[in-house]
Order: sequence, then C-alpha cells, then structure tokens
Amino acid sequence: MNTQKKNTRRKMVLLFTLGFLSIFPVGAQGQTAKDIVEKADNLLRGKSNYAEMEMQIIRPSWSRTLRFNAWAKGDDFSLIFITFPQREKGQRFLKRGREMWNYVPAIDRMIKIPPSMMMQSWMGSDLTNDDLVNAASIVKDYNHKILRQETLRDRECYVIEMIPHEEAPVVWGKVITWISTTDFLNLRNEYYDEAGELVNEEILDEIEDVGDRTIPTRYTVIPANEEGHKTIMKFEKINFGVEMEESFFSIQNMKRMR
Repeated sequence: MNTQKKNTRRKMVLLFTLGFLSIFPVGAQGQTAKDIVEKADNLLRGKSNYAEMEMQIIRPSWSRTLRFNAWAKGDDFSLIFITFPQREKGQRFLKRGREMWNYVPAIDRMIKIPPSMMMQSWMGSDLTNDDLVNAASIVKDYNHKILRQETLRDRECYVIEMIPHEEAPVVWGKVITWISTTDFLNLRNEYYDEAGELVNEEILDEIEDVGDRTIPTRYTVIPANEEGHKTIMKFEKINFGVEMEESFFSIQNMKRMR
C-alpha cells in the first residue's frame, strides 16, 4: 500500500473514531456522564452518614420550621426522626429499598406509605414521599448525557441531562444537573415532568468542609409554578462513615427510638 493510501486510511479511521465518540460524550480523563453523576452522588451520600437538619417551609402568608435527625446506609436504608416542633416530635420515617413507613407515636400507629401517596407532600414541604424513597436512584435509574460545560457561581460545571430508563420507578421525565468539573459538587438540579415542563428547581450552596470532604450544606427547592413557595434544608451537623448495622433500619427499632 503506497503512502497516499495509508494516509487516507488513517484519516478515515480518525474521522470514524471522532464520530463514534461524539455519540458517547465524556468528560476529563475519559469520564462518562454516569461516572460524574456517581462521583457527585457518593460525595453527598458516602457509604453511611448521620445528619442533624433544619427545614424551613416558606409560603406567601406563613412559614414554619422543622428539625430532624437522619441516618442513612448505602442506597437502600434511611431513618428520619422528627425533633421539632413539639406536635410532630417523635414522628419517624423509615426507608428500606423502595418501601417507606411512617410511625406516629401519638396514636401508636405504623403506616406503610402506599404507591398512591408517594407524590404527596412530605411534612407539608415542597419535597414528596417519593423524593425521600427514590433519592438514591439518580445513578442506576437514568441514562446520562453531558450537554455542555458552563460556569455557575464561579465554578466550571458539567451540565448533564438524565432521562429515566423506560421501566424505572421514578416520577420525573427528565432531570438536568450541574456538577463542578474539579471537585464534583452538585450545585443545581432542574426536575421536569413527562411533558417536558419544569416542576422544581433545586439550588445547593453554602459549601463547607465537613470532616473528610467538602459539600454544599444548604438545599433550596423552589416550585416552578407556585410563586412565593420554597423549602430550605440546612445541615446543622453531618458525619460520614458512621458504623451502623442494617438491623438499625428495622420497624422494631424505629418504634423503640426515643
């Protein structure tokens, strides 16, 4: 094969390779969109954590504050214990896999949350029961694609589109997420319904050092079509790598907690 033919062949191979890669966009060091989302998710979640949080529910004519303690292990186990206000103190919420229970001590009643109630507001906030149960599904239940890079609050970010798998048990039709390119901080999310309409915007800020990592410590959820409505969650304390057995996340243990 002469030199001209060899050069032509090399160019064709190069063009084919570039065209193939453009279908599957990757970030720095060959990272895929899924890799980036998974790193951001692991940073916020860790293998296990214990947190003390304050939630402000803000409406045009009123607002109220909740405080709660939360334990989480992996993707499948979490437990929330309400500590304030007094009338809701002691309420508990348990997540195991994709199932959720609510214990109400005032009436000594355990309630399993049925699928028909998953889209109802959690404690009157702009979060739903489904947000709590499926919070860990952003890696495994979606296809991920890098749309572009842009600067958000002085940080260069990947803008990633997440479309759910056809059979995935999630309510969103699409999620757009902003993740910083150097430290994988999730700084913003937009949640769309199946018709492509924006439902909620989530802003993550107040970035702080917490033990072995740096993360956003305040989340603000703003409904798109409800003016004057928002929910603000703030980590007052968070510890990662806390030792806890799966048996901690049992209905029996939840009822015993004080």
